[in-house]
Order: sequence, then C-alpha cells, then structure tokens
Amino acid sequence: MNLRRAEKGDVSLVAQWFSDPKYMGEYQDTVTIPKGKLEKAMLEDNIFFMIEKKDGTKIGHVGGYMHGWMRSRMMEIGFALVPSERRRGYGTEAVQMMVDYLFLETDVVRVQAPTGTKNIPSQRTLEKAGFSKEGLMRKSWFAKGEYID
Repeated sequence: MNLRRAEKGDVSLVAQWFSDPKYMGEYQDTVTIPKGKLEKAMLEDNIFFMIEKKDGTKIGHVGGYMHGWMRSRMMEIGFALVPSERRRGYGTEAVQMMVDYLFLETDVVRVQAPTGTKNIPSQRTLEKAGFSKEGLMRKSWFAKGEYID
C-alpha cells in the first residue's frame, strides 16, 4: 500500500466518493462539495493523501485538517476506504503512515481522530495504529439526521 499526495486529477474521484453512501459508510453523511472548493481543501488547505494499492489502484483517502485555536500545532485526521478494501489492514497502515508523516515532517504536537461512539470499525483501526481513547464529546457531530456522541 502507498500514500501519495492528492493531485488535481484526484478531485473528481474524491467528489464521487464523498457523494457515495457506500464509501461514506453508515456513520457519515454523504457530501456534495463544489469542485473548486474541494480542490482547494485537498490541495491547499489540508494535508490530503490518496491511499493506493501497490498496483496504483486508488482505494481511499486519509486527510489531516488543522483544528481550533492551535491551527498549526494540532491536526485532526479522517480516513475512508472503498467498501471492497475494508478489513484488510489498509486503513491501519494508512493512519500509521499519516501520523508518522505529521510528526516527522510538520510541527504538529497532537493528532486526534474523533469517531462516533457506534463506529467500532474506525475505533479498532485507530487503536491498532496506536491511538487511545481519551473521552467522550457529547453531541459533537451531526450525521444521519441526529447529533451523535
């Protein structure tokens, strides 16, 4: 598996993924983002990597987003894989590589990855990648028509 920085040619595929309920899964809403705004988010505003198999097949993404008042020191990450490639270790490997990159190549001092309390698959991936559960943020995310913890 490889991570590579997103390129302009990836924007259409990511837009397609973000609007696909199967890709976004049962814990996230689909989103439609104007192409220009998505391109800026992927290529300028955030750290956004494509997850690829060794043969170059694009199977997902992992992204880092500056967060809160510590804009240059704390990063929040998120990730997703196409359904056919889940539960094969790609997510764990991608998260580990992303965290290594952030600590080795940026001045980030904290990386966090919030998940919904019912999103056990993502929690397992993060724990395998070295994350630990720190607490519960009540009603901090709106998805599937309700505020979730």
